[in-house]
Amino acid sequence: MRKRVHVMLTRPATAVEALAEAAGLSKSAVKRAMGAGAVWTLEKGRRVRLRRATRQLPAGVRLWLNYDAELLARTAPPARLLRREKGWSVWFKPPGLLTQGNEWGDHLSLLRQAEKALGRQVWLVHRLDRETAGLVLLAHHRQAAAWLSEQFRQRRVDKGYRAWVHGRLTGEGVLDAPLDGRPAVTRWRALTYDAGRDWSCVDITLETGRLHQIRRHFAGAGHAVVGDPRYGGGDAVPLQLVAWRLGFAPAKGRERVEVVLDEAGWAASGFLAG
Repeated sequence: MRKRVHVMLTRPATAVEALAEAAGLSKSAVKRAMGAGAVWTLEKGRRVRLRRATRQLPAGVRLWLNYDAELLARTAPPARLLRREKGWSVWFKPPGLLTQGNEWGDHLSLLRQAEKALGRQVWLVHRLDRETAGLVLLAHHRQAAAWLSEQFRQRRVDKGYRAWVHGRLTGEGVLDAPLDGRPAVTRWRALTYDAGRDWSCVDITLETGRLHQIRRHFAGAGHAVVGDPRYGGGDAVPLQLVAWRLGFAPAKGRERVEVVLDEAGWAASGFLAG
């Protein structure tokens, strides 16, 4: 069952009471949806998730419920904290885990798992596709989020990826076909070639950050990433793409930090041995 419900309170009430009545759902079902981030309200003119089921709300408050019973029943693979500092942390995101939620909830996302684990709000400064495993950097306060986001915008963050791609590649090269009408640059260096599978393992660095950039660039060059369900050939293996290295300056005047994926992360990534 999937439904959208919009309510404006005509009298003081809790969100659970108002939404259960409007949606024809039990209060326990609405509470679960609230905990999963599927209920929204307005604060200072901005839509935000509402999670406190017992919070008494005044008349005039607007509420939105995006209810998807099948989605709410799903569970997500756990993320793992690799490094934690005062203003930031780096996490391993396994394949199949969203980086952030959407209007239907955030219980299947790294961002929500991190907030629960750290007991505080965190800010996302970059993303990985759901199918892609690897390192994600999160900020712990607004100032850190602003600084780190600017580093990504100015291309001062070193992002290292590794992938298995179809066909034989040797040496190194650059893929620079524009994506969505914007410049896009992907640099690669061949590491090994598996003749039995006709796959090449390549190290990849990005100079830009377009949607599905690596996957689209290699597919367009005739060397689709192995296991890519969207741009590849439907291989019966997980997406063979891992974000394994991050290098960045955590704050102005601070020395650069490099974080690399550990052995446990490689094992959990689904990346196949050569």
